[in-house]
Amino acid sequence: MANAERDNAAAYGKVVAKAWRDPSFKAKLIADPQGMLRQAGVSIPAGMTVKVVENTGTHFHFVLPAKPPGALSDEELDRASGGSLSLGCYTPNG
Repeated sequence: MANAERDNAAAYGKVVAKAWRDPSFKAKLIADPQGMLRQAGVSIPAGMTVKVVENTGTHFHFVLPAKPPGALSDEELDRASGGSLSLGCYTPNG
């Protein structure tokens, strides 16, 4: 992982932890995600929009990543995705 990606991942983790601890910060993050993320050290490419959504015990957001440019075979898509569906840290009870 490149340094910039590692830095973004670390900053992202800190933003999540702060939002869990601080309801005021969470409200600001939802209202102005780009501003709050930039303030926290997360780099956002020019022209990119950001929307913050929150999973709950009864509502799960499935994020569909952008399709990579160019045509990929089914085998290449399976390799890129890990070959199976995983909900990772999704926990339906909060």
